[in-house]
Amino acid sequence: MFKILKAEQLTSNIYLMVVEAKRVAKACMPGQFLIVRMGEEGERIPLTICDYDRANGTVTIVFQVVGASTLEMTKLKAGDSFQDVVGPLGKPSELVEEEKEALQKKSILFVAGGVGTAPVYPQVKWLHENGIAADVIVGAKSKDILILEKEMEAVAGNLYVTTDDGSYGRSGMVTQTIKDLVENEGKHYDICIAIGPMIMMKFVCKQTKELNIPTIVSLNPIMVDGTGMCGACRVTVGGEVKFACVDGPEFDGHLVDFDQAMKRQQMYKTAEGKAYLAAQEGDTHHGGCGNCGGDK
Repeated sequence: MFKILKAEQLTSNIYLMVVEAKRVAKACMPGQFLIVRMGEEGERIPLTICDYDRANGTVTIVFQVVGASTLEMTKLKAGDSFQDVVGPLGKPSELVEEEKEALQKKSILFVAGGVGTAPVYPQVKWLHENGIAADVIVGAKSKDILILEKEMEAVAGNLYVTTDDGSYGRSGMVTQTIKDLVENEGKHYDICIAIGPMIMMKFVCKQTKELNIPTIVSLNPIMVDGTGMCGACRVTVGGEVKFACVDGPEFDGHLVDFDQAMKRQQMYKTAEGKAYLAAQEGDTHHGGCGNCGGDK
């Protein structure tokens, strides 16, 4: 059992939990995720690792209510426990594997949308701890669903907050702020890392491509087993089949087929859609094995 040490509601439908998971905390790196399960028959829920404390053996998760299982999670409180916490899963951020001297010479921009602020935070924090400042754009539909602003402000080189409705910070989409920073404020960026809803990442990549800024995205398609066997998180990157849970979650954003990914994500939500995708994709549906039955 994995004890919940803190449970906090951040907005109307976004929650934060600090969970005791010593082995995960010891091994995880920015960019990775874990899977939790509330009980023996519970659904496997993939969640980004928002923060970790190796000394105390804890990990922090942030989740948004999107279905029955995450709604049930909101009822958990400090002192309750998860049946399982599996991780770290996925590959760490590319940034943490680069030489620090090389990183210090780069001008880095992060773009976070909505709950995507949670996976951006540990990467920016890691850079800050290693003496590297990064600019961060955090976007939300309105002020009341903005999360982790103070935490991000403490580790970002410059923080730019935007709201779609203009209720706080800069008014408009994150793409407009990217364009303003480069074209009107004289900023230059060597790389952009964008994390948020698929549609947001698609248009961020369209904008950064026009501005000639290499861009990494962290994909968040539906995941089931976290090992590439179920076929749920299949994406196409540069014309090649990839699985976000084992090949990612980070990919070259300018090579991702976002339209296909979004269409597939909608189809995978129904039994009929899953059956169609399994038939259409054949042996490549299950991470290349074709036999595991991972989505049954």
